[in-house]
Amino acid sequence: MLSVIRDLTVKDVRFPTSVEQLGSDAMHTDPDYSAAYVVLETDCNLRGFGLTFTLGKGTEIVVCAVKALAGLVVGKCLREIVSDFRGFYRLLSSDSQMRWLGPEKGVIHLATAAVLNAVWDLWARAEGKPLWKLLVDMDPKQIVSCIDFRYITDALTEEEALEILVKAQEGKQQREHQMLMEGYPAYTTSCAWIGYSDQLLQQLCTDALRSGWTKFKVKVGADLEDDVRRCRLIRETIGPNNTMMIDANQRWDVAEAIEWVSRLAEFKPLWIEEPTSPDDILGHATISKALAPYGIGVATGEQCHNRVMFKQFLQAAALQFVQIDACRLGSVNENLAVLLMAHKFKVPVCPHAGGVGLCELMQHLILFDYICVSVSLSNRMCEFVDHLHEHFTSPVVIQNACYMPPKDPGYSCEMFESSVRRHQFPDGDNSVKNNYRA
Repeated sequence: MLSVIRDLTVKDVRFPTSVEQLGSDAMHTDPDYSAAYVVLETDCNLRGFGLTFTLGKGTEIVVCAVKALAGLVVGKCLREIVSDFRGFYRLLSSDSQMRWLGPEKGVIHLATAAVLNAVWDLWARAEGKPLWKLLVDMDPKQIVSCIDFRYITDALTEEEALEILVKAQEGKQQREHQMLMEGYPAYTTSCAWIGYSDQLLQQLCTDALRSGWTKFKVKVGADLEDDVRRCRLIRETIGPNNTMMIDANQRWDVAEAIEWVSRLAEFKPLWIEEPTSPDDILGHATISKALAPYGIGVATGEQCHNRVMFKQFLQAAALQFVQIDACRLGSVNENLAVLLMAHKFKVPVCPHAGGVGLCELMQHLILFDYICVSVSLSNRMCEFVDHLHEHFTSPVVIQNACYMPPKDPGYSCEMFESSVRRHQFPDGDNSVKNNYRA
């Protein structure tokens, strides 16, 4: 805890997932899963690792933003940071000049998340605990002290947050034991990317069923008749009793979303994810109201800028499933605020975890949510995609379609140095660089 951060390095790491249409959806047809990858060096040889997720082009911009924040981090003592983590969060997010680039949204906030993720990883490593266990073992007052309540006290006060956490202390040890034995429920997105052929869709769904998966998400939004055909194929393959969700990745206008999803209602999707602009809170509210008679909820949040937008989504009853993201929001600090607000508004959290490193990060937050906040698994599950885990030193472990709690110290986002070297843009020895010519 007395470690002093002596250096911050950041690298642009890109994987050629577009070659096989991994991650493809109606709006992102050629994604190359990528990351701005941060390493913190200390004076005692302890290192912290963090990242923020991107889709390829533009990662170099996030890298520049991380470098712009480095001066606020280098020279700081870890104990100094964590003793006033709320203040440190504000230091990064509210620099009087750089905040103009956000504030607390866009590229500068992605960069803030990468840096803070590395700081949380460093703290967990210093304590010799996986991040979820660090959080679970923290006193409720210490958890609250990490959260910036600015702009959200009309929805959640510091006192209310403390009350939620104190109440959840009852039964905490039993829930922790349950997670260690059973894991946290997951759903798969890997079977139904929009660029996949019908034959591949059917084969992947069949294989997933044999492996114990019961919850499947389908990418939609490019062509209505094609969506009807694909959803019918998948529903017939997975059967009537398993769960299907659909995801449009912001493709439609409000009225179009309602009409389109109404046509897909026969396939009984649990939710429609990102039906319209991720910034359109009232549009989501309109869609939610229109689809309620079909029993279809609205899920969103992977591109929700910050806790303030989540506050308004919750206040407007504009979503029925909250999808936090470990890199879109300001790291653990801001995600804690959203978890607590979601609990107060009685809306289940089903995090976004599709992307390089997001599953590794997100597992820690869902474990904390169940053990210390929500105390419920009703309508709750975390996304899983079976991509790129082999590049991480502590990859996720899935058993019986559940995330098993990680045991290694840290936030699980350290990559193998060989993977970073091979996939670093633009000089790494990989094919993705061929997609980025000036």
